[in-house]
Amino acid sequence: MEIAIRTPLIHSLPLSQHSGSHVWLKMESAQPTGSFKLRSAGHICRHYAEKGAKAFICSSGGNAGIAVAHSGRRMGLPVTVVVPETTSARARQLIEQEKAKLIVHGKIWSEANEYALSLASQEHIYIHPFDDPLLWDGISSLVDEVINDGLRPDAVILSVGGGSLLSGIVQGLEKHQLSHIPIYAVETEGTASLNAALKAGERISLDRVSGIATTLAASQVCENAFNVARRSDVRGMIVTDDEAVNACRRFLDDHRVLTEPACGVSLSMLYDRKIRFKPEDNVLVIVCGGASVTLESLQS
Repeated sequence: MEIAIRTPLIHSLPLSQHSGSHVWLKMESAQPTGSFKLRSAGHICRHYAEKGAKAFICSSGGNAGIAVAHSGRRMGLPVTVVVPETTSARARQLIEQEKAKLIVHGKIWSEANEYALSLASQEHIYIHPFDDPLLWDGISSLVDEVINDGLRPDAVILSVGGGSLLSGIVQGLEKHQLSHIPIYAVETEGTASLNAALKAGERISLDRVSGIATTLAASQVCENAFNVARRSDVRGMIVTDDEAVNACRRFLDDHRVLTEPACGVSLSMLYDRKIRFKPEDNVLVIVCGGASVTLESLQS
């Protein structure tokens, strides 16, 4: 059973004209749950279901929990999702809509995650939201689709939270002998754990995470993301909350698609001309989506 779908790869005329290069959008916002997390969740849940899992437990700030809940429902297996108090009411609603049991525990994700781990057993499988090789395997299929659609990008722009998207994209690029191309890994000022680690030369934990992009709010990027960032041409970038939100608004006007600020950080790279590309360059932007964003929340 396939859980995630093959998403559209579209050429963005507005962003191409704005940036002076060829901009291609991988529309992970079109996944049934609204984000790329369904690739990773669907892959790992199917793997454990085939090995006899009876239920799934996960912790999440939103998108991962919704994706695991959806995957479990599709497979007929119960899911428990533990979220911190910072998780939006809309995300909580979507998790329960997928028939999962929702538990709110802790002020930050790490506290919710600790409680989720305590619920796991041999048959009730714990699913990490971003730090597991099976998650990265699922995400790497995104690159397979891009290549099969005839595009070999000259650069990739993506958002970074815990690091699963970066891990999966690097894995996919390496598979297709594209490990040499630059990856612009974008975070907000209040969630920049990867940028901090790259500057320090070691994986460190932020004392505090803050800001509007709550689904990027991992205080420490996963070890694999840090390692692949050091061995690949990964360029850490930081934007403000305002820049992320403004990019979401402009993207809604240009492409009639609503995305969360955690996705807007990547789009801001082009809307705010933070990176310059050559006219012949093909730039791939991962429109990672955002299941719980609403027009009202973006406006406020």
